[in-house]
Amino acid sequence: MLAIPLPFVVSLLLLVLAGSLWIQRRHLVLWPCLFLLLCATTTCLVGLRWAYDLAFLRMLQSIFASVIPVAAWWVFAQTKSARAPSWWHAIVPLMVTIASLTYPLWEPPLDVMITAQYVLYFGLLWHSSNSDRQPPEYVRLSDWEWAIRAQRIAALMLLFSAVIDGALTLDFMLAQGQHALWILSIGHALLLPTLSLAVMGLSLATTEESDVPHSAETEQRSVSSCEEPERCDSGGTSYDSKQIELADQSIITQVKQVVVTQQLFLDPDLTLARIARKSGIPARQISAAINRVMGQNISQWVNQYRIEYATQRLISSEDTITQIYLDSGFQTKSNFHREFSRIMGMTPSQYRQSL
Repeated sequence: MLAIPLPFVVSLLLLVLAGSLWIQRRHLVLWPCLFLLLCATTTCLVGLRWAYDLAFLRMLQSIFASVIPVAAWWVFAQTKSARAPSWWHAIVPLMVTIASLTYPLWEPPLDVMITAQYVLYFGLLWHSSNSDRQPPEYVRLSDWEWAIRAQRIAALMLLFSAVIDGALTLDFMLAQGQHALWILSIGHALLLPTLSLAVMGLSLATTEESDVPHSAETEQRSVSSCEEPERCDSGGTSYDSKQIELADQSIITQVKQVVVTQQLFLDPDLTLARIARKSGIPARQISAAINRVMGQNISQWVNQYRIEYATQRLISSEDTITQIYLDSGFQTKSNFHREFSRIMGMTPSQYRQSL
């Protein structure tokens, strides 16, 4: 019966992760910590439900399960926008709660509803992980790739949950549920911890700028009434391709003035939200302009200036490569080497030896 205690072990590990995260960054990680607690509670309910099979445990399990994808969406959405989530995200959890409380007066197909919900949020998370259209404004630029990867991992975990439900259905159809306990225990042992680790990693890459008052105002300025935002300004005026190109060049000039002149690129905690605030230009317009004109995301664009600064240090100083990459705005050696090789075509050591 090794599968019986497994959910409780996973739940305890998630509680430890939540506590560790809260101790390290309590002023920044309220929502991620609440998400970890939600996952820990849900995993514990899975273990209790299969150990005792009480009606109220089944009810709570369904309610908590319907909240997880919404909570995951909200945590990741916070890195991209200061706006509050839309009311429609509460529809399925409310329906599941009402159905659970009124059973057996109303018996909608809860399993089907929750499975469909997980598939829907898989699609939403995967689609919004496209940094070109929805850049993670409050994530450090050096951590953009990880943030996008974490969101896609979370999306895949939601899809994996739907696969677990499908496997359970087949098991009850073909084997009278003989393997249900193992499927559910092992599935949740993989699903919720992986989802929680993705959220935890994202929270460590998010800066406190997501809480500053100006963010909502800057976000509002980027809302356009045009159906194609990339062909409009923030007031909804349609532009032709030439005007768009000129507007993009103007945006890049203003942003470059801020990033280079003030040497913001040397800040390892630099975010798109901070660049937007300093330049007075909505974050999405900055991201879109750099994508169209430079053919790269803003993280890669800023890294060009960091690498340029690093090459000058390699030429003019005897400092160690570690000291140079830290002074250049990079936080990890691997990220520095990857970007240096991408831009210069060789490693920092090879570049220094070639001088």
